[in-house]
Amino acid sequence: MEVTDPVSAPDADGKPRRTTRRFPLFTRDTARPEGGGGAASREAPAPARQWPILTVLGAVGLGLLFVAFDVVRLGTLLIGAALLAGAVLRWLMPDVGMLAVRSRFTDIVTYGVLGLAIVLLAMMAQPRPWLEIPFLKDTLHYTVNSN
Repeated sequence: MEVTDPVSAPDADGKPRRTTRRFPLFTRDTARPEGGGGAASREAPAPARQWPILTVLGAVGLGLLFVAFDVVRLGTLLIGAALLAGAVLRWLMPDVGMLAVRSRFTDIVTYGVLGLAIVLLAMMAQPRPWLEIPFLKDTLHYTVNSN
């Protein structure tokens, strides 16, 4: 059987149907995520087209460098802020290049929730936390000192 139209599945006689909504017999490639085009024109060099993800990755790398040099709170705050910046870039810009991984909504929620969680955990880090949430302290105290 020869498929002449890869979008249409053949009918019982082997002829391709033109009005079917079935998936193609063979997948040729995957669709780019919404907003997955370059952030600059095609004439620009590759780093200029992918500046949103390079900005986020650069900030995360700088945060990891701070953590490696024992400036843990500032480093983790920078990592969380980079993820939050990625969420904002994904929300505001129509094309963000490789920063677009999934749908816009999923990317924004994923980057935002992970960034916010990392920032909150960095602010609650011991010793001398900048942020104290009483019910979390009580929960930890109860689970560790259950005697």
